[in-house]
Amino acid sequence: MTIGERRTVHTPASTSDLFDLYESKGHEPYGESITQIQHALQCAALARDERASDAMIVAALFHDVGHLVVDVHNSPESAVGEVDDNHEATGARILSPLFGPAVAQPVSLHVTAKRWRCTCEPAYFDQLSEASKLSLKAQGGLLSDEECLRFEEHHGFVDALSLRTWDDEGKVVGLAVGTLDDYVGIVNSLAAAWSRGRHEH
Repeated sequence: MTIGERRTVHTPASTSDLFDLYESKGHEPYGESITQIQHALQCAALARDERASDAMIVAALFHDVGHLVVDVHNSPESAVGEVDDNHEATGARILSPLFGPAVAQPVSLHVTAKRWRCTCEPAYFDQLSEASKLSLKAQGGLLSDEECLRFEEHHGFVDALSLRTWDDEGKVVGLAVGTLDDYVGIVNSLAAAWSRGRHEH
């Protein structure tokens, strides 16, 4: 496999598919010092501890699902930072029909939030993990003044920054924060509510 070639796996079409994907592929490395499933659980726990909305907890849990679907980082020939897998857009496309914009939008913006913080908070870059530092360039680097202003005016700005914070902090080696089973209830409840709302209109 050459750098940039992507192994696309089955796209989750239900909450069961999401959990199955994390159970089957979440234990693989992705450039960080912990696995995807550990990262997902830590981020969700941080959101829960801050009494975030159910939608934000689910967004935190599944924000990197795009990495699992477009599997570019698990190629031996691919180095983190050389290829942008656009995981935030892929993840939003997967999560939107299942949960709606309250979950999908923060996911779609969490990379922009990283670029904004690197641009507007000079000390922030040094706090990033090495993998996150390396991927910044591939993800577009710093924002222009106009891009910063446009993002700040976006109604999803605050939620995107919250998700970004959990994303950065949820990378602690050896930290046990429960299992995916802890989130089955909230995930299925949110999906059911979104489905009911769609069918009522």
